[in-house]
Amino acid sequence: MNWAENISVAREDFSGDVHEAKHSQPDRTPAWVPSINSSFGKDVYHYTGQDIVIHESIDSFGAVMWPAALALCSFLDNNRHRVDLQGKKVLELGAGTGLVSIVASLLGAAVTATDLPEVLSNLRSNVMRNTTGRCRFTPTVVALPWGGDMEHTFPTSTHRFDYVLAADVVYHHDFLFELLATMKHFCQPGTTLIWANKVRLESDLTFTEKFKEAFKTSLLDEDEEMKIYMGRCRDMDN
Repeated sequence: MNWAENISVAREDFSGDVHEAKHSQPDRTPAWVPSINSSFGKDVYHYTGQDIVIHESIDSFGAVMWPAALALCSFLDNNRHRVDLQGKKVLELGAGTGLVSIVASLLGAAVTATDLPEVLSNLRSNVMRNTTGRCRFTPTVVALPWGGDMEHTFPTSTHRFDYVLAADVVYHHDFLFELLATMKHFCQPGTTLIWANKVRLESDLTFTEKFKEAFKTSLLDEDEEMKIYMGRCRDMDN
């Protein structure tokens, strides 16, 4: 196995069954898995009637494509009557390669894509490459580590969003409490939180229960281990 094949295998491991060969289990390919044209270092996806070129990096979990991002993009693209992003302010947490933020921008949203500082360069490059001259609003890319004094760095008086999006942000890491706190901070009355996740670990189920306790929750879509949840602030019931 040469070095290029090693990288290909690593990317398949990160993406789970997204890059699974069609001939191996032809009847079990999830409906949300798109047709992907791949070459070394980049993939071309097709959403909103447009080709989207995504460059990945194996240097960081945040710089590769995860399956829930594909599921969320497919859901947003095919359910515009249920989730209308036209003219809406959208925040993405853990934007990674930027695909979800790009699709939201192409669907007419004013998007703020966020992630850790070390992945912003690739994130910004992907977002700008695929949205410049195509979108009503120019997306913003900023660093947003989860937790900390969110009211100081992102005060709710000036950072209010119609939608908060997150895909595959729950995996093997030590910041699940901080992630939930960040979701709570941005999910104000009037905000809709949409979280897509592929269940892999027991910690995924634990976080899901805490998510349901924190927000007024409904299941938007599911395909075996892939779930897409909608959450709204419980204060709206008061």
